[in-house]
Amino acid sequence: MKPKQRHRSSLAGTTIRTAATLALAGAASAAALPGIGYAEPRLTPAQVKAKVDAYQREAEEATEKYDGARAAADRAQRSLHRLRDEAARRTARLNTARNALGAFATAQYRSGTVAPTLQLALSSSPGQYLQRASLADRAGDRQAVTIANITREERSLRRVRGEAADRLRTLRAAQAAAARCKHAVQEKLAAADALLAKLTREQRDRLRSQDARTASAPRHHSPAPARTGDRAARAISFAYGAIGKPYVWGATGPYGYDCSGLTQAAWRAAGVSLPRTTYTQINAGRRISRGELAPGDLVFFYSGVSHVGLYIGNGLMIHAPRPGAPVRVAPIDQMPFAGAARPV
Repeated sequence: MKPKQRHRSSLAGTTIRTAATLALAGAASAAALPGIGYAEPRLTPAQVKAKVDAYQREAEEATEKYDGARAAADRAQRSLHRLRDEAARRTARLNTARNALGAFATAQYRSGTVAPTLQLALSSSPGQYLQRASLADRAGDRQAVTIANITREERSLRRVRGEAADRLRTLRAAQAAAARCKHAVQEKLAAADALLAKLTREQRDRLRSQDARTASAPRHHSPAPARTGDRAARAISFAYGAIGKPYVWGATGPYGYDCSGLTQAAWRAAGVSLPRTTYTQINAGRRISRGELAPGDLVFFYSGVSHVGLYIGNGLMIHAPRPGAPVRVAPIDQMPFAGAARPV
């Protein structure tokens, strides 16, 4: 074989070996990467339920953060409106003072700038002149007061406008945080829906029936025990009236609730104002142990204190569980207990 032919054969062999190596490597990579030449194993209904429950728990945590961010935005919005109203009032007062000072300066200009001693010497009636001079002194005092008021109003207006600018920044930050949390909630719920959509109708019906059996606690109104205070009894009565209403994230009623929205609305009906989120409600009132629970107490769950229910006695609570599960009575043993608080 000629040298040039041997060289071409060598190149051809190298090329073939390289292509084969790359093909094997590509096949290995494809097997290692999900969705690329690799079919994800089908999940069992039990595995789907576990993943859906996890997504819904994450969605509820994001919901509580959304509620907190929205409450912060509402507070900032109210404060901003108040500060803007105050700035408008102070601006009006400042303009009035400036107009008064301008009118005084105009009158002074029109009266001329003759020295007071010369005016006295030229006056045909020194007594009348002295009387006018006394009035002028008092007018000068009023002018000084007006100038002092203008200076004070200008300082106050700058302060109020600075506070308003701070509140506006706070409002925009809270609105951005709420938008991020809203996106997280929607993302988690969409992921849960996508998993459920992979099941057959029969499998979904079976999961729903299991969920219904879990929520088989009594739904009728039971009178609160005698030791329950009037306000706690009113809160419990409100919660019983909400049974069957849908879980709606971010909602405080009357047509739907999330978990902290329900407890807030129940105690509001009893005349008690609770903060908006689970992680603020747990610090409302007196913290109590599980052994001290009485009807009307708030019971909290999970390590992040991301769920709350209203205790009604006998180990039961009324709560808004999660999207797709309406307000219901449930045992407090269903979830990991995190603490309790008594609003009154």
